[in-house]
Amino acid sequence: MRGPHNIWRLLRTGATLERTGAMKIILDAYEAPPLLRMAARIAGWPIQWLGLKGDPSMPPATRALTALGPAYIKFGQVLSTRPDLVGDDLARQLRVLQDRLPPFSIEAAKETVEDELGESVDAIYSEFSEPVAAASIAQVHHARLAETGEEVAVKVLRPGIERAFRKDIDAFYLAASIIEFLSPASRRLRPSDVIAHFDGVVRGELDLRLEAASASTFQTNTAGDEGFGLPQVKWQQSGRRVMTMSWVDGSPMGDNDALDAAGHDRNKLGERVLTLFLNHALRDGYFHADMHQGNLKVAPDGRIIAYDFGIMGHIDEYTRRVYAEILYGFIKRDYTRVALVHFEAGYVPADRDVDEFARALRAVGEPIFGMDATKISMGRLLSYLFDVTERFGMETRTELILLQRTMVVVEGVARSLSPQLNIWEVAQPVVEAYIRRNLGPRALVRDLGRTGEVLARFGPRLPHLVQGLLIQQMNSVDDNRYKNRGSRKPYFWAAGGVAVGAAVASAVAALL
Repeated sequence: MRGPHNIWRLLRTGATLERTGAMKIILDAYEAPPLLRMAARIAGWPIQWLGLKGDPSMPPATRALTALGPAYIKFGQVLSTRPDLVGDDLARQLRVLQDRLPPFSIEAAKETVEDELGESVDAIYSEFSEPVAAASIAQVHHARLAETGEEVAVKVLRPGIERAFRKDIDAFYLAASIIEFLSPASRRLRPSDVIAHFDGVVRGELDLRLEAASASTFQTNTAGDEGFGLPQVKWQQSGRRVMTMSWVDGSPMGDNDALDAAGHDRNKLGERVLTLFLNHALRDGYFHADMHQGNLKVAPDGRIIAYDFGIMGHIDEYTRRVYAEILYGFIKRDYTRVALVHFEAGYVPADRDVDEFARALRAVGEPIFGMDATKISMGRLLSYLFDVTERFGMETRTELILLQRTMVVVEGVARSLSPQLNIWEVAQPVVEAYIRRNLGPRALVRDLGRTGEVLARFGPRLPHLVQGLLIQQMNSVDDNRYKNRGSRKPYFWAAGGVAVGAAVASAVAALL
């Protein structure tokens, strides 16, 4: 479906922003210069009649994004948690996108349940309410299991959501291609790869069986986390388009008045949100990657309850260590170490100057320390970081996109609870504990043990693997080189080195 026909979709996007008044709101939020405002006005005004009208009862930005479709709504959900980036007014408008979107009919929901589970709704649930929350991809109903009488939440995908999302993603692919064509400098950010990553994540969110599996894994990992809880998946009442989970009462995380009325300490809640995320990302390498207010509640006993596990992030152990060292270096203001970590991990080209990069990082980190948290402009900080990465040739790391995005969202949630919160102060004990566990002598012994286990498993296969490697290399050598016997010597020396290495590895495996 990707192709020039999606130009219509992009034109309609701009026209919709202009027609609904969202274009002016966005330009005001980002304090756009007069020249850009004039250009947007000249380009948008003649084609605004092509735009979607949306729901006039909604604020302009919310009206435009809901009219444009689910992928745009997802984008708005992220921005709604960052008033420091988009301003309080726009953030307040976008917050409606989290869980208060117009629902689809209960009849359509029941039809989906019956088609998916193969039984009538009355046979499965003794009660099945009208929608209690509606988001971009699905809505939730309060129900009661007929067999046990247990209260449950039933999540049902919106009818036709798969096709609607496909249309949005196709337009995004075209937009990325146009950006790469018109701006060669943008290619280092790999816009197409970013969209492909987002595409893969969303495809997983559209299969509720995968979400149920993610919730189960997440529950196992976080079973010992104090002040945190998850609803339980009801596997027998779940499928591709329907998921049933236990019901948990609580105050919405985005309703500060309700949290205050319930007697919760919002400062502690803000700290806990950040601490939990960092623990899940660093300790487990598996984290909730959609932690906006609409997916979080606070139970009467003070536990933070997470919902909606369609987008989960995973980072391997090596990347976790790199991420922890970078955070730790900023916390300790050791910018030389932060720079070296970037070079060691290959994030910065090796031909760049380490000392110069360290000085640039110092200019990013120093303003954070000793400053009132409310005066820190994350928008200005992110803008400067962009300049630094462009100057030093860093490329977008697709495996870290979800981690970076979630960090932005989680910090926004924490700041909405406690505006004075300083992310670095909260992060320090978590990162230090991770460093002690994973970068000291005990971690070295543990790594050697794991290496021994791998070698023990694969030791018997090493001779065959080496033989296959040698044959593959021999076949790839140009035939002309074999005419000269002297040209074989380096090859055979390399082959001998591989064979000796395999023998040593087998010996180590045997000893371990």
